[in-house]
Amino acid sequence: MASHQSPTRRSGISPRVWLASSLAVSLVAVGVTVQVSQAAPADPSAPPSKFAASTCAERTYSAMTASQRVGQLFMGSVVPSAPDSKRIALMRQYHVGSVFLAGRSKAGTAATKSLVDGLQAKADSVAGHRVGLLVSTDQEGGQVQVLSGPGFSTIPSALTQGTWTTTKLRGESAVWAKQLKSAGVNLNLAPVADVVPASLGTANPPIGKFNREFGHTAAVVAPHSNAFLAGSLQSGVLATLKHFPGLGYVRGNTDTTAGVVDTVTTSTSPSVAVFKSGIDAGAPFVMISSATYSRIDAKNRAAFSPTVIQTMLRKNMGFKGVVISDDLGNAVAVKAVAPGDRAVKFLSAGGDLVLTVEPNLIPAMTKAVQSRMTQSAAFRTQVNQSVHRVLNAKQKAGLLTCG
Repeated sequence: MASHQSPTRRSGISPRVWLASSLAVSLVAVGVTVQVSQAAPADPSAPPSKFAASTCAERTYSAMTASQRVGQLFMGSVVPSAPDSKRIALMRQYHVGSVFLAGRSKAGTAATKSLVDGLQAKADSVAGHRVGLLVSTDQEGGQVQVLSGPGFSTIPSALTQGTWTTTKLRGESAVWAKQLKSAGVNLNLAPVADVVPASLGTANPPIGKFNREFGHTAAVVAPHSNAFLAGSLQSGVLATLKHFPGLGYVRGNTDTTAGVVDTVTTSTSPSVAVFKSGIDAGAPFVMISSATYSRIDAKNRAAFSPTVIQTMLRKNMGFKGVVISDDLGNAVAVKAVAPGDRAVKFLSAGGDLVLTVEPNLIPAMTKAVQSRMTQSAAFRTQVNQSVHRVLNAKQKAGLLTCG
């Protein structure tokens, strides 16, 4: 979600385990080679033409109504400490396929699992089989840890995690992910792969201010981000690299500030190579920043930029997984754009999963997407590919059953 929000601002608004294999990851841009034992990469993503008709994801897709397909493109928030039945009912009405646990909860794993089980019980059924929900949260550590209480560890900040060996971090990450899984959470919107230069440090509002970075150089961040990723996948929880192409060099928080621009980062910056390292290590999800990058695409926010998503991420880096937005609901960075246009622009740029911490915007967003689909064959194709990516991720996570 607006995973870089101020920790207090989020409150109230907002199984299958892959066998481990050893994967050498080369961070060529910074001249660093790191060896991290990684989970075997999942491929939650090929377009429809690459799916055998016999795959569970394809069969699920084929049996879905048009509305059910569009609903797979959205993730809306639920506040675990105070779930809003009206918003939950609204998301069910619009067939929303993913939820984000937002705010803060100290209820622990058992209570969280009870809540999630209730949500999963209301998930859509297709051809007599339930299509499980992706259930996500921000469980980074430090000041950004949504879920706590009995059964959950108190996770230190990423800056502290970055001082550990990668072996230790992978092991701890596997424990934290196991706790998430026991609570019904199957997707973590972490790790933060942003590099905050030491010269900026806590003056970087979204990341540095809260010690959310693993370190101040790509050489430190890459192996630690990959270790966190590997531990999560080892325990059967999907993970998300964020916030592409990086929020470490900005001086504004896109959750609370309009017009945030990165004037430093280029498509070949070492900080961007960290994401390539994570993608090569098998990251199934990547979250896109809502800032503008003047040296990459000065005319569009990253979330609305084909250059960022289709050229850099898909083509140049070879990412085949799910591209999720940062918050397109309450974030000030996108307030000037009509809600429906936010969804259409993100999907048109190559995104797959629209995250909004304000579920009440989902009706307008889905209507806009459906309208655009009737007008553009190219957009329809993109949407169909996105639905397949989401469903394939769900299949990898054991959320689809086809009998």
